[in-house]
Amino acid sequence: MLEKLKIFKKKTEPFRMRVSFDLDEVLFVSQRTHKVEPALPFPLNKIYIERLRFGTPKLINTLQKMGFDVWVYTSSFRTQKYIKHLFRFYGVKFNGIVNGQRHLKEVQGQRREILPQKVPPRYNISLHVDDETVICSYGSQMGFEAYQLDAPDDDWVEKVIAKAEAVKKKKGL
Repeated sequence: MLEKLKIFKKKTEPFRMRVSFDLDEVLFVSQRTHKVEPALPFPLNKIYIERLRFGTPKLINTLQKMGFDVWVYTSSFRTQKYIKHLFRFYGVKFNGIVNGQRHLKEVQGQRREILPQKVPPRYNISLHVDDETVICSYGSQMGFEAYQLDAPDDDWVEKVIAKAEAVKKKKGL
């Protein structure tokens, strides 16, 4: 009987490497300092006020076409529904979303010791893109690769794709 339950079935789909992105200062940026995607039309621009770094939809869709799972891993408490809907208006569908609430429930839990804001290996994430040096520095300790993106960069899409391909090759995938 237990073998019929979905949780005990063998996975038949091939492993797909996971790449995750932080939101604030990585995918959501200020139009005063960065090139951004066009704002959503009224009234959506009043509901979804964040501006996407220019090239975000292209990057995420390209990574997915290349066979990567693409996730959001943010310490913000925006709801998963909000994040999912905002990106859908830009033609993006994430494979997974971890927000602050999910992280607290599934990672921090009832532990007394305070864990880092993000623990990508908990979600089988191989590459995490973040702006915070401290998060990126955990990579070597926790077993994930990090790419720090903390400034405007016109070539960021190509650099992230190159890093994802390098990590995939390094892992022998």
